[in-house]
Formats: sequence, structure tokens, C-alpha cells
Amino acid sequence: MKLTVANLAEILNGEVIGNNETVVNSISKIEEAIEGDITFLSNPKYVPWLKKTKASAVIVNKDIGYDESIKTNLILVDNSYSAFNQLLIKFSENKIKYFGIEDSSYINNTTFLGDKVSVGKFSVIESDCRIGNNTIIMDNVTIQNNVSLGKDCIIYPGVRIYDDSVIGDNCILHSNCVIGSDGFGYAPNKEGEYVKTPQLGNVKIGNNVEIGSNSSIDRATLGSTIISDGVKIDNLVQIAHNVIIGENTVIAGQCGIAGSTQIGKNCQIGGQVGIIGHLKIGDNVKVNGQTGVFSNIKDNSVLRGTPAIDEKTFNRSYVYFRNLEKIVKDINELKKLNDSNNKS
Repeated sequence: MKLTVANLAEILNGEVIGNNETVVNSISKIEEAIEGDITFLSNPKYVPWLKKTKASAVIVNKDIGYDESIKTNLILVDNSYSAFNQLLIKFSENKIKYFGIEDSSYINNTTFLGDKVSVGKFSVIESDCRIGNNTIIMDNVTIQNNVSLGKDCIIYPGVRIYDDSVIGDNCILHSNCVIGSDGFGYAPNKEGEYVKTPQLGNVKIGNNVEIGSNSSIDRATLGSTIISDGVKIDNLVQIAHNVIIGENTVIAGQCGIAGSTQIGKNCQIGGQVGIIGHLKIGDNVKVNGQTGVFSNIKDNSVLRGTPAIDEKTFNRSYVYFRNLEKIVKDINELKKLNDSNNKS
């Protein structure tokens, strides 16, 4: 894609300092950029790169402070990080295009395909499914019976979508994620053997959801496992049966959420967080990485540690923990002094 600096400024609602007619054709990091690239600056530690970068244009905040020693073209915006994200979206618009139905795919004749649906090589769509307009299903995807998949979705190679799953519009499922596998349910019999509990529910995923590669979302035992609108799930995340995740919550890699837990709206859950089952976590909760959550959490909480406690309490306690050896030594010295005083 080739655009002038003036074209880009118009897209980003920015102001140009430099040559409007300079052509940009690719995006790069500020320290790696070459002529023809556009990049951005939002982290103050990269400010020196404004004078060293070879990029043809740099997106910066309006309050950056212009210096005539800066030779590259600048596009001044209110929020450079947000503007750069907008630019990435623009450059990626034509990356994935409609390619039609591959001959080696299998589509059951009871399944309905919308307009301009793409189905890749060796993909399988079973009976009674509905696939929305402009959805792209890449190679080696399996979609089982009675699945509803909305419009403008992208399903990357190797995805598995089990029976009865419901997926909204504009969703992205990355390679090898699994939607609707059985929940982890067993009941011990008299002999102590674990007998599988049938998982008769499904998974419901809202609109504008993205799920990372190798993540699994289990079907409910009864009812539905629910992933609400706007949720973003990283790679290698396990969502157990009957979990409910509220709108616009983000979950980083290697998290595990046990069965029947409810997570509120606009939560931020860091990497390797573990959450036990049957909990209720409020809205706007932030959970630091590697935290273990063992109890219900109120709205607007910030958690850290295992078991999870309030972040400020954790930080204060951690200071004592780091000095624990000295504290114990001081206590022992005080005990010796007290014993000596008592003897005298």
C-alpha cells in the first residue's frame, strides 16, 4: 500500500510538519525503519530516535516539542499510540481477501453459506450450520453440526468448533483454538472410578471477540459457557465449562479459569493467572500476572499474589518479606536482651 504523508495525516486527523508529498509504503519500528517506512513514538525513552531514525514519517503526540534538528516528516496527533493502531488496521485491510470455496473442502448440503464466504483446503463444515457474509474459513478447519458463525469473521487454520456453538460477528479465532470441547466433569462411583458427566450445553461467543491460538473454551454441562462482546483472549488460555466472561474483558496468555466462575466487564487479567471455580469477580477488576484467585472479588479491585490480596497490601507485605531474615534476627536479639534483663 502506497500513501503520501498528507493521505495518512487525513486518515489520522493529524497535522504534517515536513513534506506532504513524501510516499510511505510500509510500517516499521522507529529504530529499524528505512526510507519509505512510517513509524510512531509514544514512549519517551525513544525520543532520541527522532533525530536518528531513517523513517520517512513518524507519528508523534502534538506536545512532543518540535526541534528543527529533526529531519524526518512528523504527523502530529492527539494520541500517537492510538493513531498508530488505526494505521495498522488500515494497512492490514487488504491482507486477508475473499478466495472462494476450495475444491478439497467439504460442506454439508444442509449448511447455509452467506455471500462471499471463503472455505479453505481440507476444511469441513457439517450439517445445519449457518455461516455469515464475508466470513473467511482457512485451511484444515473443522466446524461440527448446528454451529452458527456470524459475518466478517476470520477463522485461521486448524481451528475446531464443536456442535451447537454460537459465534457472533467480526470474531477472530486463531490457529488450533478449540471452541466447545467437553467440560472437565466426572463423578466418582462406588469403586472410586471417575465416570464422565455428559456435557450437554454449548458455547456462546458475542461480537468482536478475538481468541488466541491453542486456547480452549469448554462447553457447558447444562446451559452455556458465555464469552461476551468485545472480549480478547490470548494464546494458551483455558476457559472451563459454564464460565461467564463480561464485555470487553481481556485475558493474557496461560490463564486458567475453572468452572462456573463469573467475570465482570472491563476486567484485565494478566498472564498465568489461576482462578478457582464458582467465584464471582466484579467489573473493572485488574489481576496481576501469576496471581491465584481463591475468593469472590469486588468491583474495581486490583489484585496481586497467591492467594490474591489487595495490591497495596501485597506490596507493603513484600517489603517485610524481603527483610524477613533481618526482622527475625532483630527479634531474637530483643528476646536475648529481655531474657538477660529478667535474669538480672
